[in-house]
Formats: sequence, C-alpha cells, structure tokens
Amino acid sequence: MAKPDAELPELPGLEVPADLLKPTTPRPARPSEPAPVPASGSEPGRPRSAEAVSTRLYKKFPVPEALAEHGPARVIAMCNQKGGVGKTTTSINLAASLADYGRRVLCVDFDPQGALSAGLGISTHNSITIYDLLIGRVQDPRQAIQQTGFEGLDVIPANIDLSAAEVHLVTEVAREQILASILRKVADDYDVILIDCQPSLGLLTVNALTASHGVMIPLECEYFALRGVALLIETIEKVRSRLNPALELDGILPTMFDGRTLHAREVLDRVYEVFGDKVFDTVIGRTVKFPDASVAGVPIVEFAPTHPAAQAYRQLARELVARGAAA
Repeated sequence: MAKPDAELPELPGLEVPADLLKPTTPRPARPSEPAPVPASGSEPGRPRSAEAVSTRLYKKFPVPEALAEHGPARVIAMCNQKGGVGKTTTSINLAASLADYGRRVLCVDFDPQGALSAGLGISTHNSITIYDLLIGRVQDPRQAIQQTGFEGLDVIPANIDLSAAEVHLVTEVAREQILASILRKVADDYDVILIDCQPSLGLLTVNALTASHGVMIPLECEYFALRGVALLIETIEKVRSRLNPALELDGILPTMFDGRTLHAREVLDRVYEVFGDKVFDTVIGRTVKFPDASVAGVPIVEFAPTHPAAQAYRQLARELVARGAAA
C-alpha cells in the first residue's frame, strides 16, 4: 500500500501540518487583516482573490542597490518533481530580472528536455553541455557557458544526452557531489546560479540539491501539484541531513494562479495556511504571454516588459534580494 503523501516532515523553522491535503474553505478576515482587494484591481504579483489576500499582508520590495563587486554566487535549485508547474519559466524570467538589476546570473539547464536552453534561444547542437561536464569529457565549465542576448545572463545548456547521465554517474565515487564541484569553479564569476531541475527526484536532482545553498519550489495552484510537496520536502530534508547541511528552503512560489476559479483560491489559501512566511509574497498568474515568449526565445521581461507577468517576476527578483536569498 502506498505511503500517504500527506505526512510531511518538519524542517527547522517550518511547521507542516499533516492535514495539508484536507479540503479547505476560505476563512473570514480577522479585524487586524487588510480588507479584501477586488479581483479586477489586483497588482502584478498579487493574487486576484479576495479570500487569499484577506489572510495575508502583501509587501512592496525596493529596487536592489547596485553591487560594488560580484561573486561568490549563491546557488539556488528550482525544484519540483511534478512537471508543468513553472520551473523553467521561473528560472528564465527570475534570472533575467536579476540580471536586469545588475546581477551576474548563470542558469544551469539540468533537464534533458533542454527547455531552458531553448527558452533563451540557445542552440545545443554540437555544443558542450552540462552532460559533458558531468561525465568528465570536459573539465572546465567555462567551455560550456554560453552568453544569451540578455546582458548579465549566461547559460550552461543541456540536451537529451543528459538523460544518460544518471546511468553513468551511478558507479562514480561521491556521485552526489559532482555538480557541486563543477559549479565551484565558476562561482566567483557570478552573483546567482540558478539550476533548473528536471521533474523527478533522481540522482540529478540530488546533485542539484547538494550543490545548492537554497531551494525554490514553484507550486502550481492546483490540487495535484500540492500532493507532491510532501515527498519533495522529505527529499530536501534527507539531502540536508546527509549531504548538504547548509541547504535552506528559500520559499514556495505560487504559479499559474487564476483568481477566477474557486479551486485555485482554495489551494492558495491552503499553501498560505500551511507554509506561512515560507511562501513568497509574489504570485505568478497564468497568461499566454509565457509560451509566446518561449517561442521567441527571450524572457518575458524583454518580450513584453510592461505586461503584469513581467512585472511580477521583477517583483520576485526584488523579493528574493530583500529576503537575503540573492545578492
């Protein structure tokens, strides 16, 4: 019989009730809480849900100050074993937003589908990829780094070859530490390194978590996406206790939020109730502009800079810096 996925381990500073998956009903606003905001008047990065905003005070974050010097990088893994929750979209647009604020950012495409590389217009044909670095075919990661058309944003690409990496690494000594040793060689050149993980909890994802200082969990505002959080947090806790004691949960990012649906609002309220301050104040809405930008091979902050989705990712970048999770 399958283990109930509603049983969540406790992380330091994060209490996770076991009733995460129980049905929820929006609770009324307390007298000290801000008044609900109508759906039609929502701000970028703020959920269009009277019930959700009634239970949480939203903040505005200042534009980060310019950096006098760069590096060493803080490494952040964008992780969720469920596919289609916005990991790659968030990696691309958060990285571009941080670069827009003067940060030097390196994105590591760690998914054999290579969606991040394609989304930034990077060709992986006959290119040195992260797979070549993992198996030791190439020793210097700088040979794999490609510049994007967005100033301050570089990429280590990936392609379908990466799908064979786990088979190759399984017999290696200290196989969970290989990505960490690769990124250590270029950490001083960047302020932030974002790892776009594949939708699984296999050896590649464990490598990413072992190499990282923090984890961001994009979470689609949908019930089935919520179900997998238990297993993911359990994996993060195991990596922290056995391989990487410095690993932190930077936060949970609600994505693909549609305030017109009661289901999305209830899921968002449940996430707030369970994870509290570990949930980012920024909420990413659902929009067709994201696939349009992906087809164009540019971040949405360049494709449609005035669109609310672009403004939401800029707010996320400011929030990440304000939280101390990025320089």
